[in-house]
Amino acid sequence: MQDVSVPEIARRLRVSHNAVYVWRRRWLADGEGGLVSKGPSVADCRLSPKQVDRLAAALEEGPAAHGYTEDQRWTLARVADLIGRLFRVRYTLRGVSYLLHRMGFSPQVPAHRAIERDEEAIVTWRRETWPAGKR
Repeated sequence: MQDVSVPEIARRLRVSHNAVYVWRRRWLADGEGGLVSKGPSVADCRLSPKQVDRLAAALEEGPAAHGYTEDQRWTLARVADLIGRLFRVRYTLRGVSYLLHRMGFSPQVPAHRAIERDEEAIVTWRRETWPAGKR
């Protein structure tokens, strides 16, 4: 099987040519043992557990408590800014997303509802008017 070219191997395995060259170098140096996976590469959190707890408390206070008065939503950019102000540590938006996920937060889409919304009228309409219109 040594007569298969690097581009052909890369195409068949759907990887880059560079990956094939790296695998070949490892195989020549260490045999099959050099090809064993070392597991996923996971970067350590750049905040200490104490800082993560402090961040969680700050997020629970809400955006208005930290100067975001336009609306009551935490965005990734706002959280990144908050982390920078509190801990002098810079995070990318993707890094903030991973951090929040590890902390147990999940992305939410806020429900936009009119202040004038009448829940009783909606229930009545669904119960009486909607079924009549379906017939």
